[in-house]
Amino acid sequence: MTTLAQQLLRRKPIGRGTGDSPLHRTIGLFPLMAIGISCTIGTGIFFIMSQAVPLAGPAVVWSFVIAGAVAGLTALCYAELAGAVPVSGSTYSYAYATMGEGTAMVVGACLLLEYAVSAGAVAVGWSQYLNELLQNVFGIRLPEALINAPEEGGLVNLPAVILVALCAILLIRGTKESVVTNAVMVCIKIGVLLFFIALGVTGWNSDHFADFAPYGIGGVAAGAGVIFFSFIGLDAVSTAGEEAKNPKRNLPLAILLALVVVIALYIGVALVAIGAQPAGQFEGQEAGLAAILAQVVGSSWPATVLAVGAVISIFSVTLVTLYGQTRILFAMSRDGMIPKIFAKVNERTRTPVQNTLIVSGVVAVLAGVIPITFLAEMTSIGTLAAFLVVSVGLIILRRREPDLERGFKVPLYPITPLLSIAGCIWIITQLRPITIIVFVIWVVAFLAFYYFYGRRRSALEPGNAPLSADVPFTTTVRVEGDRR
Repeated sequence: MTTLAQQLLRRKPIGRGTGDSPLHRTIGLFPLMAIGISCTIGTGIFFIMSQAVPLAGPAVVWSFVIAGAVAGLTALCYAELAGAVPVSGSTYSYAYATMGEGTAMVVGACLLLEYAVSAGAVAVGWSQYLNELLQNVFGIRLPEALINAPEEGGLVNLPAVILVALCAILLIRGTKESVVTNAVMVCIKIGVLLFFIALGVTGWNSDHFADFAPYGIGGVAAGAGVIFFSFIGLDAVSTAGEEAKNPKRNLPLAILLALVVVIALYIGVALVAIGAQPAGQFEGQEAGLAAILAQVVGSSWPATVLAVGAVISIFSVTLVTLYGQTRILFAMSRDGMIPKIFAKVNERTRTPVQNTLIVSGVVAVLAGVIPITFLAEMTSIGTLAAFLVVSVGLIILRRREPDLERGFKVPLYPITPLLSIAGCIWIITQLRPITIIVFVIWVVAFLAFYYFYGRRRSALEPGNAPLSADVPFTTTVRVEGDRR
């Protein structure tokens, strides 16, 4: 019988237990990069400006730079870990291999919060642009009761619920079909954002930057905290570890290439948006980028084009976040941490159908009844906590497994991961206290679930069925009777 301390510290063997994975390696470099771009662009630029600009003013540009810099440092750490431990589960799997089962469960809690709430947040934003599109093309608007959460005076955000259902159908059909569809959508969204920059810059007014940082560095940091949830896309690439072709090469490359594209577009769009519209007009503005183009051009057609792009773009974001959530649950279920239903794969489609249906149901409820501001902040703190663990995990893995084959190595080690850790902690301290409190309550509840359910059903618990015949029980604490 293992003790609680032994259970918390036991580590999953690196690179073991996935050779008989029921998931198929069908995703190449460009589709992997598209997953990262798709899950990032759309959440942080099509509608988050209305949340971040009131906090930071025109200095929101620096909020994007700070969030991007911290995400960039972490992306380097992700790239190394993804090449060294190319399995499903992302940060959860990295923590399990480097810091033990207890830390992995904390990270799992962060990731479940991060992905589920992010999918809900972007689905809420999708309904705003859908309404803008219907107004411009058909002259109709959906009733307020059907596009707002109860706290915002509505009954349910019905378009958000429908979006989640459509994404679930596509994911159930198959991974290959989903990633191909996503890659096409990514090309469209990049084109639409370049279109916004090209037209929006014609309305440039440098006076909009006069009172650049009205709320000081605290406002800039608060803006970065809200924006940061959009960088979940970097984590999403690593959730495809068991479905990626040549993962040791393609996973690191996809993460780094996606980061470059995302940061360039974010900063470009943010600069043009502030240059074209005074900061005071962003607060409460729905479908903000489309509204800015309508003001600049004096016509509705550019706004219609942008609204079409946003509807497609945010669809792809929701698709990828749901995908990432199901793959993390798949990994946790396979390890025995949560019920086995999440690891069951349909023999025909090779996708976790029941897993997808359960996740989609929960996300649909979140999207239908919870306001977008709270969803965005909760996603940010989950993302930051996961990024923090990745950077710590990299340092531990370098010391513990110095000879492990890596497809990429972080430059300026250990400065890079240490800066990433410091940046994540700093941004977390700028979030609202209620956000941190709810996050702590969620993590404690998840650890309680682990105590009563997961620790005794873990695949690493002696006497339980292992992940595969060649996976030994490993732990950082010697178990009585262990002959290693």
